[in-house]
Amino acid sequence: MKKVIVACGSGVATSQTVASKVDRILKERGVKVNVEAVDIKSLEQHIRTSDAYVAITKPNKEYDIPTFNGIAFLTGMGMDEETEKLIKALQ
Repeated sequence: MKKVIVACGSGVATSQTVASKVDRILKERGVKVNVEAVDIKSLEQHIRTSDAYVAITKPNKEYDIPTFNGIAFLTGMGMDEETEKLIKALQ
């Protein structure tokens, strides 16, 4: 199963909210995926085993997996576009 990680500073509040929303949206669209909220300090460890990264903060570096704008999922602005890009990357 594909894995998507969502990271914020603590891995508790914002990333958990966005992870839940991303999980719900993807399941509604029929995409089988495991969505996990993590703290930014453990990001490097989780990147290695993930297929996509939803970033709440602007990443300091580029990763070998597709990275998406988590703020779009938090605010709803641009969410449809990010959702489509995420689904395409997971196929």
